[in-house]
Amino acid sequence: MKQWIQEINAISEEVEILFGKLPQEKLHQRPNPQSWSIAENLQHLITLNSSYFPIFKKLKDGSIKRPFVGKFKFFTDLFGNIIYKSVTDGGKKKVKTFPLWEPKLFDPEASIVAAFITHQTQLKDQIKSLQLFIEKEAVIYSPANKLIVYTLPKALDIIVSHEHRHLDQAKKILTQ
Repeated sequence: MKQWIQEINAISEEVEILFGKLPQEKLHQRPNPQSWSIAENLQHLITLNSSYFPIFKKLKDGSIKRPFVGKFKFFTDLFGNIIYKSVTDGGKKKVKTFPLWEPKLFDPEASIVAAFITHQTQLKDQIKSLQLFIEKEAVIYSPANKLIVYTLPKALDIIVSHEHRHLDQAKKILTQ
């Protein structure tokens, strides 16, 4: 758990340093029509990470219903490893996100950086509240599809690695 929290803190700090003082128009400027802006990358992370929160709540209150495939370690390892690999490829392969996780319109006057930092605190609080389930390697499902199952530790690996991927994408925009 400590490693995820440290990485989230490092990502938050880097976002604050790199993007915290940029003008709103720079944050919302797309490098090209096919790519997301810095703000859209950050909003995507908030949207995706937050989609896990109801699943975490169900896990904690005991109401989560694990699909049949989630009873087999083979499937939880397979799905978890495939998704993890897709977010840790260094951005080599562009992956289209599910519509559920498309960045929502964000008020261009509001600070996406402040919203992201606030979200990161919420994410860390969620992780801390899941310690028992992390230790037990509880099985959860993807917010995008209940038949895609993996362990909670793998989900947290995916979330943090996905944050690194989009931070790298946002950093590239600064050099364009």
